[in-house]
Amino acid sequence: MVQIKEFRIVMPMTMEEYEIGIGYTIMKMEEQNTNSQEGVEIIENKPFDDDFLGKGKYTSKLYHLQSKIPSWLKAFAPPNALIVQEESWSTAYKSKTVIKCPFFSKCSLTIETVNKSDNGSSENVHGLNTEQLAIRQVEYLDITSISKDYWSKIIGANNVELTSFKSQKTGRGPLEKGWMELCKPIVTTYKLVTMDAPVWGIGDKMEDLLISGERALFLASHRLCFVWMDDWFGMTKEQISEMEKQKDILLKKTFQKTASNSKVVINGKHETKRKEMQAISSQGIASIFHGYTQPS
Repeated sequence: MVQIKEFRIVMPMTMEEYEIGIGYTIMKMEEQNTNSQEGVEIIENKPFDDDFLGKGKYTSKLYHLQSKIPSWLKAFAPPNALIVQEESWSTAYKSKTVIKCPFFSKCSLTIETVNKSDNGSSENVHGLNTEQLAIRQVEYLDITSISKDYWSKIIGANNVELTSFKSQKTGRGPLEKGWMELCKPIVTTYKLVTMDAPVWGIGDKMEDLLISGERALFLASHRLCFVWMDDWFGMTKEQISEMEKQKDILLKKTFQKTASNSKVVINGKHETKRKEMQAISSQGIASIFHGYTQPS
């Protein structure tokens, strides 16, 4: 059964600050969680320019997460087959990410994101139809909360108490009770997760596992984005872009030792993905974001 869950994450910053801050945070998390055996392998990172979306960034990545997969799932597949492919199209206001595992080829997880300068009160920013709205679940993720579920422990979420933390550069914080109603500036990222795992016997369990994994990652990354504010505040988009280039080079070097293994598992699909992307680019990629409402 397809599951649709919308996570709303409110952040105490402007839209431009959020774009820079979350970009910095993702880079730092990828570096901290990558070694020669596991972590993030960058396949492609390039800009795109579309008449409908404007300018944005396309990325293709492989996630090697063998030791982080729960034991019950490893019983259905060898560890080296549990490599996750991610393709993402991102702009300042919206993005779409498609995540697949070649071993479970029928399964798909899609994350559609819309960012708005509000406190999470906007309804149906993704333009869902009546049937989709009927099964959609909405959850507000308060970055002051700390989760202790399986994925939160695996990700290694920061345990800084945001109810007492204060940014030295901006003076923002502590985030006390009711902060989401009173805070300025403010931005909300609306993340719509659609999960379909038509796998006999474990489909529902797999859907719950992966959605809870995305929830933990959303919470951890946005908590860190605020905690690391003094590190990235004042940076420009150009500086973040240059840091991304250096990070991609570093991660590629880190994975040189295991590149041959990755190719065996993926079975030559890198080139296929590149050709698919070229075909999409030549036709225009507005259809990728079908259903989005234009940000106001």
